Amino acid sequence: MTGEPTGWIWVALSVAKLLAVFGVYLLTVAYTTLAERRISAWIQDRHGPNRVGPQGLLQPIADGIKNLLKEETVPGSANPWMFIMAPALAFIPAFVTWAVIPWGAPLPTPWGTISLAVADLPVGFLFILAISSLGVYGITLAGWSSNNKYSLLGGLRSSAQMVSYEISMGMSTIPVLLLAGNVALGDIVAQQQATAWNAVLLSVAFLTFLISAFAETNRLPFDLPEAESELVAGYHTEYSAMKYSMFMIAEYANMMTAGALISTLFLGGWDIPFTSWDSTGEPGVLKSLATFGMLYAKTIFWLFFFIWVRWTLPRFRYDQLMALGWRVLLPLLLAYIVLIASVLLAFDAAGIGRGPVFTGVLFTANVVCLALLAFWLDRGRLVSPASSRLKTQELDRLRQVAERRAALAAASRGA
Repeated sequence: MTGEPTGWIWVALSVAKLLAVFGVYLLTVAYTTLAERRISAWIQDRHGPNRVGPQGLLQPIADGIKNLLKEETVPGSANPWMFIMAPALAFIPAFVTWAVIPWGAPLPTPWGTISLAVADLPVGFLFILAISSLGVYGITLAGWSSNNKYSLLGGLRSSAQMVSYEISMGMSTIPVLLLAGNVALGDIVAQQQATAWNAVLLSVAFLTFLISAFAETNRLPFDLPEAESELVAGYHTEYSAMKYSMFMIAEYANMMTAGALISTLFLGGWDIPFTSWDSTGEPGVLKSLATFGMLYAKTIFWLFFFIWVRWTLPRFRYDQLMALGWRVLLPLLLAYIVLIASVLLAFDAAGIGRGPVFTGVLFTANVVCLALLAFWLDRGRLVSPASSRLKTQELDRLRQVAERRAALAAASRGA
């Protein structure tokens, strides 16, 4: 049967999709916490959790039970209503944004063909940007309502960081929308199936989106809102038990959403590389399962990448973080959007379609842009590096002054 189901059948299938996708999503988030601990142990050459169940597979369940049974505490000077609401405000947006992601090719049923997106919105990408930006309110309210100076500093840092990098994240997707001509995630996947993945055609946008995703999920090297060595634990210093766990669950859920979104916008979504089987012919159950597995595998790769970076790179200083967002990414993306728009207008004016020539020119332009970007950043003057910005002559003069002072001090001690 062709077409989409209607009436109560559509409602029943939507509920079934919701339960299936939410179950896989929640299970993956739970076991990402175990993966984080095992991968970090592997990187640091030690054992991770391996006692609760075979190879520690029951550790997330044990942690969940422990947090449910722990005593809930509310500081006496905290604002109780805001204190309780904050974890929910961080948790809910993280578990809503994935609903519009197309997780595979359409699935045929006896009642019609259904999309594997829980809510196949025509403005799905805009929905993700709008809902994901609400998570900052939960973090900010957690810092303010705790009535703790460390929590407040963490909340303020998070507000500045997430607002700054939301701009970069949104602007890095404009070239994707220009290329696809639509904001529907399904159309963006179809455009990549017809030409090439956007990671190849829009490499600079891909790189900046990836950097912004790290900042938006508060992951190292952008975990300034927590910064245990500076702010105790940041915005969730005063939280315990399940309310504390909701912040951690929201972080891992945001990581999974970011991984799925990166895969959808830049790695072809559920497209299986080196084959057109998934995008041609009639819908099929095997095709839906295979494409779902492909997008899920891409998302798992990005979860591993997030974890790997956390246990490899040090944390940025706050001035470095803000300089990267405002002094590097923002002007870079403005120039890049103008470049891509100009290339697209030139091809349209010349009547050249989206074929091998188009792909080759865009790929070459991005390689040149990446080379220029590497040269620009390698000057060591834009992201406030640890090296000195002084000129060589000025540095030599200061060294001579220091040597004269040391000689005078030695002479005075000898006298």
